[in-house]
Formats: sequence, structure tokens, C-alpha cells
Amino acid sequence: MLATAAAALRFEATGTMWEIESEPPIDATLAAAIRTEVKRFEATFSRFRTDSLVAELAAAPNGGRFDFPTHAAELFALYDALHVATDGRLDPLVGGVLERLGYDRTYTLAPKPAQGSETGPTWSVDVTRSGATLTTTRPLTLDLGAAGKGAAVDLVIDVSAAVGRTQVVVDAGGDIRHTGPRPIRIGLEDPRDAGRVIGVAEIANAALCASACNRRAWGAGLHHIVDGRIGAPVRGIAATWVVAKTAAVADGVATALFLASPERLAEHFSFEFVRLLDDGRAEMSAEFPGTLFH
Repeated sequence: MLATAAAALRFEATGTMWEIESEPPIDATLAAAIRTEVKRFEATFSRFRTDSLVAELAAAPNGGRFDFPTHAAELFALYDALHVATDGRLDPLVGGVLERLGYDRTYTLAPKPAQGSETGPTWSVDVTRSGATLTTTRPLTLDLGAAGKGAAVDLVIDVSAAVGRTQVVVDAGGDIRHTGPRPIRIGLEDPRDAGRVIGVAEIANAALCASACNRRAWGAGLHHIVDGRIGAPVRGIAATWVVAKTAAVADGVATALFLASPERLAEHFSFEFVRLLDDGRAEMSAEFPGTLFH
């Protein structure tokens, strides 16, 4: 990492621990700006808060027009592309499915019976988007977990760059973005054993994001990565790691690799990846900047 451990800015937000390092070290003014940016992001996009804009959208009985911050246009455009690239399987409207499965605001972790066989809402049909504005006709539960944390990481990089910081590492619970001339090495944690890694990556002026079923799992076959077309958690993939230019893209593609082939996603995004299958086999793209140990 860049600075000493004592110089790192650490705080908890978006359901995980953030650690940010910079050269020169982060001062009080920058620390306050970073915390404010992350809190603002969470207050807008979290489906676990009752006062967020996402909660307002979910509670609107007849839908409505919802104006998100300007930077949300880029995030929503990313979801447009992810939705297309996965043939509708990655859908930010799976929030209702996750809540029914028990991954809800109060973390009941107790699945509820399905209400009939009605097809759930879809991003391409039930939302009209114009830039950062969403228009709906009924209550919809957005879940931006696929790429949202990565987008927040990118905002922190932007805040740091605005005050002249060009050597920064942001780590939000494993969603990492680096800027600066000296590369950093990152272990690829084995989802079956947190005490070991299956390989290592080296990144410079790029992002590395990971996704794994075990991070938010609460029962047999129950985890947070849901196929929006069938309304159920996916099977077959244990974990993914993606390197891309921005954390939002790396985060989103890391989730999409559970739902679509790397070849299909490469038609829409520029990235390198490692994908660990449930049977222990691993796939790695030709230009992934790292090494696997098995």
C-alpha cells in the first residue's frame, strides 16, 4: 500500500469497512470530504435505509419521477449495458426478490413464500430512464449491489483527485482502485478458506473487484447474486475477480460473470478476469495481471 498503516483513513459504510491511503497522507479536510461523499452515496442508494431515495422509490404506491444525483447517470448507463450483456439476468430490480429470500432491511434471513407466479419487474420494461432521472408506475425495489460500491469507490478517487492526490488506494471491502506510478499486489482470497489465497494480482491505475457467493449467504443455496430472469440465486460459480479501468465496471462485471460468459461480456466491456467454479477449477483471461497458484 502507499502510506503507513497508521496514516490510513478507516471507517465503516455501505455495509463494509473502507480503508483509504494516499501520498501525501490524507489530511482532516480530505478525510471529511471523503466521508461526506460516501455518506451521501449511501443516503441516496441504500435499500437498507428508510430515508434513502431508493426507499422512497420503493414506497411510492403509484410510482413517480425520481431525480438522482447527476453522477447516477453513469451508474444507470452501466446497468443498462450489464442488463443487455447478460440477456436480462443482471437486473437492479431484483431487490424485491432478495427481500423475499430474507436479505431485507432488517436482515431476517428467513425466506418468505412466493406470491403467485407473477413475473417480477424488469429494468428494461418497468423503468424509464433519462440521464439520472428514473420514472416508474409502481413501487420498485432497486438493489444496486452489483456495481454500486464500485461506483462509490470511483467517487472517492474523484474527490481525492480534485485536491491534487494522484497516488491513492481505496479499498472498500475488497473493491479496490489504485492511482499512481507504483503497482500494488493483491491476494485473491479463496472463498472456501479465508486464510488462503488462490493467486495474486498486480494493478496500477486500475481497479480490482471481487464477488463471491459466500460473502452474503444465509442458507443452503441462498445468497445475494440473483438471476433476474428466474428470480433465484445463481449456481455453478464460487467467486470472480475482475480488473478494469474503473471500480464500477470491475464491480459490475465481477457480478455479471456469474450470469454470462466472459466472451459475451467482452462484447460490451474491457476487462481481465479470474473465475473460480464450484468444482474448484479456475479460468483466467490471457492478459490478467497476475498469477494463479493452482
